[in-house]
Amino acid sequence: MGLSGKNILIGISGSIAAYKSAILVRLLVKCGANVRVVMTPAATDFIAPLTLATLSKNECAVAYTNAEKTNWTNHVDLALWADVIIIAPATANTIAKMANGLCDNLLIGIYLSARCPVYLAPAMDEDMWKHPSTQNNLQKLITYGNTIIPVNSGELASGLIGPGRMAEPEEIIHFLEASIDNTYHISQKSVLITAGPSYEPIDPVRFIGNHSTGKMGIALAEQAKIRGANVTLVLGPTLLEPKISGIHTIRFTSSTELMQICAQAFEQMDVCIFAAAVADYKPAEIAPEKIKKKETTLDIHLVKTNDIAESFGKVKRNNQLSVGFALETENELEHALQKIKKKNFDFVVLNSLRDKGAGFRHETNKITILDKQNNLTKFELKNKGKVAEDILDYLENLLK
Repeated sequence: MGLSGKNILIGISGSIAAYKSAILVRLLVKCGANVRVVMTPAATDFIAPLTLATLSKNECAVAYTNAEKTNWTNHVDLALWADVIIIAPATANTIAKMANGLCDNLLIGIYLSARCPVYLAPAMDEDMWKHPSTQNNLQKLITYGNTIIPVNSGELASGLIGPGRMAEPEEIIHFLEASIDNTYHISQKSVLITAGPSYEPIDPVRFIGNHSTGKMGIALAEQAKIRGANVTLVLGPTLLEPKISGIHTIRFTSSTELMQICAQAFEQMDVCIFAAAVADYKPAEIAPEKIKKKETTLDIHLVKTNDIAESFGKVKRNNQLSVGFALETENELEHALQKIKKKNFDFVVLNSLRDKGAGFRHETNKITILDKQNNLTKFELKNKGKVAEDILDYLENLLK
């Protein structure tokens, strides 16, 4: 079980985060894995091959031939040897080469010859991480069947603070164990997760919406997939996408579309997590043409949208679990408890806009979980990836 006995090849590209790879190698060896390391030439500027060879107990390969040209490293043999390939750190340059098949070093040659699962732990500056070229390359790699280990947010080598930090070695180990073991109770369960905002059209160019980015719901989908669930993510209008392959993603724009998608999927689901920030009201009528600015005021008659979670709470089976979210600004606990009863949730994840770093547009969140028995569990402010782990851990206990 786990990583013991697995043949794991670690690819290291040229990033200051390469120092973490030495720790990763050591942890994998302690787990009982057989580890070999391949470095790009640029990576040797940050960490010595001798260090990795000593820790892995195997020669560290950098080029197809050694300095004396007396020995040749067979990239195909290494690719077929590996049960798992982990590229950590994966720089923007290496990601671009992998996405486009630019084979100018040994590591890319091994990647292109591999038949095993490939994981990437990206590491780069915030602007490089957010650049459309990088994001497009990551999406391309996901379609090839590779898995992206989510980056952390924090202080970067440039001095900026934001996303782009390579996951910590312990996090990578946990990610791999979860992916390989599938020992979780949620494994093989069908899980529906709604995420992001809804946009309720006023006319062909305007809408009523909110500031939700979908980050929390996407993090939940990624964590559920890591644990072996069959995940359907119903994602609203946001530029974000899951970074892990194998998540069935369906896009929606309005609450009406979300309702229709959920209606088709709900009956087959074991777990439903309603994390989308759906508008409570929508225009009673949608103008067929763009409304021109003529008068000093504009009156729009609004009507309630269908409460999707409440609708499905009424028909929920005893063997289905349903989870809701509550973003409040006042009387937080009271409103969250009302949601549990009204919508037949098994538990509600509450966050308050009173808490700094919680809610929309943040990389972090601070939650409190309330269940049907009025049990209350508080958590500290954490990265949304870690918050997703806490929520899934809580869900796992119910699935027992």
